[in-house]
Amino acid sequence: MRILVLGAGKMGTFFTDVLCMDHEVAIFDTDPLKLRFVFNTIRMTKLEEIQEFDPQLVINAVTIKYTIPAFEKILPYVSKSCILSDIASVKTGLPEFYANAGHPFVSTHPMFGPTFASLSDLSTQFTILISESDHLGKVFFKDLYQNLRLNIFEYSFEEHDETIAYSLSIPFVSTLVFTGVMKPQEAPGTTFKRHMNIARGLLSEDDYLLSEILFNPHTPGQIEKIQDKLTILLEIIKKKDTVALKKYLTESRKNIKA
Repeated sequence: MRILVLGAGKMGTFFTDVLCMDHEVAIFDTDPLKLRFVFNTIRMTKLEEIQEFDPQLVINAVTIKYTIPAFEKILPYVSKSCILSDIASVKTGLPEFYANAGHPFVSTHPMFGPTFASLSDLSTQFTILISESDHLGKVFFKDLYQNLRLNIFEYSFEEHDETIAYSLSIPFVSTLVFTGVMKPQEAPGTTFKRHMNIARGLLSEDDYLLSEILFNPHTPGQIEKIQDKLTILLEIIKKKDTVALKKYLTESRKNIKA
């Protein structure tokens, strides 16, 4: 298959690496410096080159801010049968775009990043496949992700954004609150060090990735739940209410089945 990847960032080059041995792969980026180290892949910086390549599948790996504009930019240069695909971590606006684009599409969300994951073993990592996607696109990505040994979940567009707000926004926000009260000093404690390692890993990620997750329309509702629980916990601690604390801990253990 002729596959065009848009964007030579971390995920874009990851896809060229995993696909280039079995497919004819090209990568497009307006910055030629980002194309220096791609392997066994056609490098493109001009839109006319896309038309000559005539891709059968486009994988849009640019940051979410530019996902739809990048699609709009290349649409005049691809055939109507070309499958459009995105890997955006928030799907807002994409269902409407695909409905009007007139192309078959497939939407997925690889829930790992090259910063955190060991790309040589992705068996503990996850990916989401959007249920509204066209059949052929779903088959292609399902086979790809199974070969990478990823754990695959299938959600609708709406279910995806709700789930991501829960599974990523809550830990992201909790970690950012934790780092917000830190000061430059060493502190003993195994739990503290574990939190610090998580925080350093999170803050090593690209700012665009963090903003994508935090600006999910469903994130504010999750943050409000955190605020409510913090308010309750603060009152319990101020009053040194052991009965209320025991109830709070019991409910917390039940929530995580501990």
